[in-house]
Amino acid sequence: MRRTPRRIPGRPLVAAVAAAVMLGLLASVPHKPVAEAAVPVASSSAESTTTVFYYTKTRNWSAYKLHYAPDGGSWTTVPGVAMEAACTDWVKKTVSLGGASGIAATFNDGAGVWDNNAGRNYALGTGALTVKDGVVAHSDPCADTGPDPTPSPGAGTAEVYYSTATVGWTTTNLHYRPAGGAWTAVPGVGMEPACTGWVRKAVDLGSAVTLTAAFNNGSGVWDNNNGADYTLPTGLATVKDGKVTAGTTSPCAAETPDMQAPTAPAGVRADADGVSVVLGWDPSTDDRGVTKYQVTRTGGTRGTLVTDVGSTVYSDTGLEARTAYSYTVRAVDAAGNVSAASSAVTATTGEKPTAPAPGRPLGTDPRKDPIYFVLTARFADGDTGNNRGGSQHTKSGNAANDDPMFRGDFKGLVDKLDYIKGLGMSAVWITPVVLNRSDYDYHGYHGYDFYEVDSRLESAGASYQDLIDAAHAKGMKIYQDVVYNHSSRWGAKGLFTPKTYGVRDAQWSWYYDERNEGFEYDGLTVETKSGKSYYNGDLWSTAEPSGNTCLDWGKPTGYTSPEGYRIYNCQWPSPTSGMFPKAVYHNCWIGNWEGEDSRSCWLHDDLADFNTESASVQNYLIGAYDKYIDMGVDGFRVDTAVHIPRTTWNRRFLPAIQERVTQRFGAAAAENFFVFGEVAAFVNDKWNRGSVNHSAQFYTWKERREYSADDGKAALEMYDYEQQQGTGSQPISTNAFLNGNSYHVPDHSRFSGMNVIDMRMHMNFGDANNAYNNGKDSDDSYNDATYNVVYVDSHDYGPNKSSERYAGGTDAWAENMSLMWTFRGIPTLYYGSEVEFQAGRKIDCGPTCPLATTGRAYFGDHVAGTVKASDFGTVSSASGTVADTLAKPLVKHVQRLNQIRRAVPALQMGQYSTEGISGSMAYKRRYTDAATGTDSFALVTVTGGATYTGIPNGTYKDAVTGDTRAVTGGTLSVPAPGKGNLRVYVLDLGGRNAAPGKIGTAGPYLK
Repeated sequence: MRRTPRRIPGRPLVAAVAAAVMLGLLASVPHKPVAEAAVPVASSSAESTTTVFYYTKTRNWSAYKLHYAPDGGSWTTVPGVAMEAACTDWVKKTVSLGGASGIAATFNDGAGVWDNNAGRNYALGTGALTVKDGVVAHSDPCADTGPDPTPSPGAGTAEVYYSTATVGWTTTNLHYRPAGGAWTAVPGVGMEPACTGWVRKAVDLGSAVTLTAAFNNGSGVWDNNNGADYTLPTGLATVKDGKVTAGTTSPCAAETPDMQAPTAPAGVRADADGVSVVLGWDPSTDDRGVTKYQVTRTGGTRGTLVTDVGSTVYSDTGLEARTAYSYTVRAVDAAGNVSAASSAVTATTGEKPTAPAPGRPLGTDPRKDPIYFVLTARFADGDTGNNRGGSQHTKSGNAANDDPMFRGDFKGLVDKLDYIKGLGMSAVWITPVVLNRSDYDYHGYHGYDFYEVDSRLESAGASYQDLIDAAHAKGMKIYQDVVYNHSSRWGAKGLFTPKTYGVRDAQWSWYYDERNEGFEYDGLTVETKSGKSYYNGDLWSTAEPSGNTCLDWGKPTGYTSPEGYRIYNCQWPSPTSGMFPKAVYHNCWIGNWEGEDSRSCWLHDDLADFNTESASVQNYLIGAYDKYIDMGVDGFRVDTAVHIPRTTWNRRFLPAIQERVTQRFGAAAAENFFVFGEVAAFVNDKWNRGSVNHSAQFYTWKERREYSADDGKAALEMYDYEQQQGTGSQPISTNAFLNGNSYHVPDHSRFSGMNVIDMRMHMNFGDANNAYNNGKDSDDSYNDATYNVVYVDSHDYGPNKSSERYAGGTDAWAENMSLMWTFRGIPTLYYGSEVEFQAGRKIDCGPTCPLATTGRAYFGDHVAGTVKASDFGTVSSASGTVADTLAKPLVKHVQRLNQIRRAVPALQMGQYSTEGISGSMAYKRRYTDAATGTDSFALVTVTGGATYTGIPNGTYKDAVTGDTRAVTGGTLSVPAPGKGNLRVYVLDLGGRNAAPGKIGTAGPYLK
């Protein structure tokens, strides 16, 4: 993974350490062996020492120093204390803690080279701990391994091989007891590497002939066989993916040690931008796969820095101004073999920017924030000066309505943030902001310059940064729609832009503009010769350009345009024309939407499909979206996520997002940076026509085996492997479900980093009960369905892939909303749905009809006037048309739903269960957080009546009516509240967890 340059050591990084500890708590779920009581993994705090083991193989320093500070104490003098040799590939140091419970630590070579660890100190507890490539575990890698490492298996000896390919642990412990004997002390004995994907341990059982065992990573994550432990015989046995195989041969018998280092990285390049340097390089090759890269930086006054990077791009920020820096890169494989250094490259920084500090994300749990989705260009017009109609303005009928496609802007959105806040929505999902280029590009999905914000959206005093900052000032988040899959048909500026045969004869001069060398397209500025803001003179060439790959350049075809004009070869971008180099773009059309080619071919001629397995494309996109992360956006909605292989997401793009947010804003912000993908599965079953690769939940998981180091090959290998595994062999999760009436800490250790839009609920929202039953049927296959983004309709489709905006009626909308705001997931509202805007209208018809007649019509007339929100869901004043809009029945419904949801943590972040409950849409939810003392338990029924049995006794208060019930026998019955209405009975646990009682005032549906 890429890491940020660490600060100069010498004082503890308190906030970063706290964030790192919290991440560890959230990611590690102890699975205790059933044969013993829960035992903490770390040693008792009564211990007065900690022994720190540090892995040397991937560092290869001549000396190792431990620089540390006991909790609450002072740091050692830089560079710290010397560590001593421990065993092969390890050094160690035992530190006296006094009364402290641990230390903050970092490591260096004594000569200015530091272990970066993403800009954070290591938080280490007591006892024996290992630090290996950024991973901390509780174990002693040099402990006595017991019997001869290669004994002849027989009575009284067990040789255990454990597969780490699925769990992905860097440290593995065997916790066991011989039959009739005692358990080892938690976490057990360390297992040693055996071969790629396997660790082993030989243990002496004495007279016993079996042992009971569980495995763990030393940091609280267990494999105890679903609570049953493993039973292993004497002799050699393997444990892989929950299966024990006895009496077999060593899985490493035929494998030779990996002694071959990767090739040195080539094509290293460095570009300075102010006081930052962006470094990129071509992937190295290795016989078994490259796992990471080491970037070494020299120059400046801070000494040499070595940083581990998971991708082939690294952004080095916060450097000194006007300073030359030199970089080399090495590749590292899974066995720790390190390549030779690349050729050195240098870059000289410029002046430190004088611009104000960028915003920073709010960094709170995204499940707390209902989402309002707007097409920025169609929401509210704050500045008529940036309105643009484009080449289709008249043909589409927009001109007749005085309704340019680019009409709304950031200024209009800033002006109406109080309207959105007044609805109770605290996150705004906006369409892509990058500079677009096509004949009809107002929606933002035809990206041309990914590094520039589209000028048609910005105004003086209302830049994109201004929007982000204005939203944050109101406690609202901005989720930016991003596209990694494709660019515009005219390519991507700075990466590749095709030249077309733009013959300017009498037939085509209307379309192809005369070239103006001094003009730069920005979508807004009018080019003087053509009088167009959509000028395209830079895109055509009457002479064949150098490096042309397009076939039959400029020859006339047998085809004509709709106007009857002769079409020439290479006049229009196409994947099969040869206009786009294969190293940057895919060169095919999708033939099978449920086939592998859906990941590697074009969707449409307006959407040039990136070769996302290419390092140059990856670097271009990662660098572009780093810019918007730095501006402080709170998350990304990922367009067309299903059209990029999961391996590429998991290897490249998702780690890059996490690394950048961590680098700029810390680990806590990265944990809550919300990424949700559009994995469009327009079917009503759990798995998309039986294809796991095309199903939304598939993208929420990490890979479960190793694939080729080549991203293109890996994508095919993963596709074939997972198709063969089928739907019955996919990971399952309990993260969304209560254990009886109890909340449990979710296990996110296998989470990919991408959440998803709940396509199955969306498809079935023609009826709320149908959406509910379909949704919960899929929840065990998501990593954590409580993060699913739930909506009824959007800018693409209505339920059941309808091409019209939802028109089920006001009562049905109210019922849908009551479900969305109280069931698991994050409720999301497409702009205007709160007033049934354009209900039944065709959502999109391109330029063949006026936008005013579609589901993407301009909404600003409905919010004209002034509005001031005093809180989420509460409007203190409103005048003009917006006041009438705020009086609509569904608006009142949404406002109160948001007030209730905001007051009951269980409705925001809680797990759910239907156990012991009768009722068509009835469930119980609970959320518990020991760190804050929060415990919230709620019983919900939507529309129909319900009976809850086996619930905790106590006092329950309904958040809708204020009705109070005393439960003494574990049963509560609730009469049917009626269509669109609901009941939310909250258990009164006193203190900060007291039931709120009635929230808000009765309205047309919540009464």
